[in-house]
Amino acid sequence: MHIGLVGLGKMGANMRQRIRDAGIEVTGFDRNPEVTDVPSLEALVDALPAGERVVWVMVPSGPITDGVIQDLAGLLAPGDLVIDGGNSYYQDDEPHGALLAEHGVGFIDAGVSGGIWGLENGYGLMVGGAPQDVERAMPVFDALRPPGERADGFVHAGPVGAGHYAKMVHNGIEYGLMQAYAEGYELLAAKDLVTDVPATMRAWTNGTVVRSWLLDLLVQALSEDPKFGAIDDWVEDSGEGRWTVDEAIDLAVPAPVISAALFARFASRQGESPAMKAVAALRQQFGGHAVRAAGGETVTPSAPPTSEA
Repeated sequence: MHIGLVGLGKMGANMRQRIRDAGIEVTGFDRNPEVTDVPSLEALVDALPAGERVVWVMVPSGPITDGVIQDLAGLLAPGDLVIDGGNSYYQDDEPHGALLAEHGVGFIDAGVSGGIWGLENGYGLMVGGAPQDVERAMPVFDALRPPGERADGFVHAGPVGAGHYAKMVHNGIEYGLMQAYAEGYELLAAKDLVTDVPATMRAWTNGTVVRSWLLDLLVQALSEDPKFGAIDDWVEDSGEGRWTVDEAIDLAVPAPVISAALFARFASRQGESPAMKAVAALRQQFGGHAVRAAGGETVTPSAPPTSEA
């Protein structure tokens, strides 16, 4: 089997290697000349057998993915197959599939989890598409997934869109889990009673009900920087958390943990909070509570306003 792979960044390059290690030939294209196998997308398509091509797209979601799908629609032939393995919004999958179908090209959306560790450990895969397309691409999925029973690392979640929808919810859960571990860490660090926070969290990694791979990674990070002195508290979000919360609102599904985790990331980016300034001002106005001035000094409240003009 010979497939094409578009996008050879951190995950794409590792996926190329893992697929090759499984005995499948891979031709990769990337705009970075230092990592690409061919000079252009056209050259990648030409390197694959017409009517049997499988092209895996691993580029950032949004306009970049849109552009690659559009380009492939004009280059591929009937019988070819495209797999979008990036973190695309699930509502983009149906239009992508429809565009390719106009040219007789099949489409699968694939949610991929595993990050930079996937080369060694394998990738968790959630895919959406027609059964015949998924079956055709199964050798690639088997090469990428973790070893062991297929159902423990791969699912055909449903029709086009189901794979990215499942990955969206997966990432929303990830937001909540990370925030819970982070809050637990801060509580331990805030109390003088616990004298070795990294060791305490390490002890949780075996035998406890909160053990997980994310906890393992947090313990590893603490071993490298026990007080996180080398890292800022600014936390970005890549979109999936927002999409998960939007979906929860649309479906009237309560998701307080995921929502709070997303909003905590927003709060991390504020040097100062206009909202909390407003809260402090209101407490001063209605309760006469002291507030802290911008310079850090405590300011006593002024007399409350009267109803007289």
